[in-house]
Amino acid sequence: MRPHDAPGSCPPNRSCSSTMFIPRKSAHPMLRSLARISQRSGRRWQSTEAHPAGGHLPSIATSTFLRPTRDVALRTQGLKWVDQTDSDPARDMVGRETRKMNMYQAVRDALSIALSKDETAVVFGEDVAFGGVFRCTMGLAEEFGRERVFNTPLTEQGIAGFGIGLASMGHTAIAEIQFADYIFPAFDQIVNEAAKFRFRSSGNFNVGKLTIRCPSMAVGHGGHYHSQSPEGFFMGAAGLKIVIPRSPIQAKGLLLASIRDPNPVIFMEPKVLYRSSVEQVPMDDYEIPLGKAETLIRGNDLTVVSWGTPVYHCETALKMLSHPPPALAPNVPASLRSAKIELIDLRTIMPWDVHHIVESVNRTGRLVVVHEAGRTGGAGAEIGAEIQKRCFLKLNAPVKLVTGWDTPVPMQYEKFYMPDPIRILDAVIDTLTY
Repeated sequence: MRPHDAPGSCPPNRSCSSTMFIPRKSAHPMLRSLARISQRSGRRWQSTEAHPAGGHLPSIATSTFLRPTRDVALRTQGLKWVDQTDSDPARDMVGRETRKMNMYQAVRDALSIALSKDETAVVFGEDVAFGGVFRCTMGLAEEFGRERVFNTPLTEQGIAGFGIGLASMGHTAIAEIQFADYIFPAFDQIVNEAAKFRFRSSGNFNVGKLTIRCPSMAVGHGGHYHSQSPEGFFMGAAGLKIVIPRSPIQAKGLLLASIRDPNPVIFMEPKVLYRSSVEQVPMDDYEIPLGKAETLIRGNDLTVVSWGTPVYHCETALKMLSHPPPALAPNVPASLRSAKIELIDLRTIMPWDVHHIVESVNRTGRLVVVHEAGRTGGAGAEIGAEIQKRCFLKLNAPVKLVTGWDTPVPMQYEKFYMPDPIRILDAVIDTLTY
């Protein structure tokens, strides 16, 4: 069939009433495709809008917290070179290189450095030998041998118990729990054995060389078995450290510091950041100290504390406050749009940096804590209680929590479970106007 023979087309040598050819459903496939392209192009042209006055809202990929160039990457706050050659930081950066990495590549780089510099280090877990489900251990088995990077049976209790035994014998044990949601079968081994090992032996033995990595937090469709944030469950286990990075540079430095820390560490990696967060990451061996929070935005009117993925939602919420989109503008008082909000990434959840937060809240007089885990028994409740005690006479408003709901993470409605920028913005406005 020729194109002009298609049903609904104009016959040869005859004019049509319409100047635009619009074939019916039964028209030739090629003509239908051309018509669709024409219609879509028109819609795209008609829907083009000018850039908003305050700029587009930030996303993870466009966040100002990520360090896209070598110079800013090498000047990362708190970064400490393991092979420091000069006491002057500016001169010590000469000759150091960076490489563009996402978070899973930065984790892989940290593991490679740990394995190459420590002959006792081993990496083990479910499927790590072929790279793991998030590719964090890709190629390590081939590089360092399968006696140092190996798979385990599907038993989280066994993985943790094996790691404890290995660390107690002086080896550096780097275990992977495939998802943080499945760390609960290992709860007894971690809380009753690893955390108490040094205490119950009066300091004669320890498992400080144990690090347990686990992908954590939501991805948007993981539901009740693949989107949980269980950090709060371990806060009462004295003897453990809990670390959650926000970016590739942070992940590499904090992971190397965790592996070398003299205490067992649970290192939780936000899954959605594995690929969405990209930075220029220093290639050399460096650490970022545990137990130290970082101020990302300075302010005097209110303190926001968060960690992991919600840090970026907080950034978006603060942009909404200062430059609200038209749909939100009626709900954002003009008097609050110039408020200076301080945003802090806690990074180490246990032991958390009490003095850093206290100093900030004593200046701002207000605190909002944001995390993905449920409210009851969450880390925010502990932080809020401590700040309320230490800063009571300086507070101008009650401590506000923005968290997940006290329900299992719902798969279909996971978006509504998360502390998104709108909920954070609402909490900030509510606290500022108290």
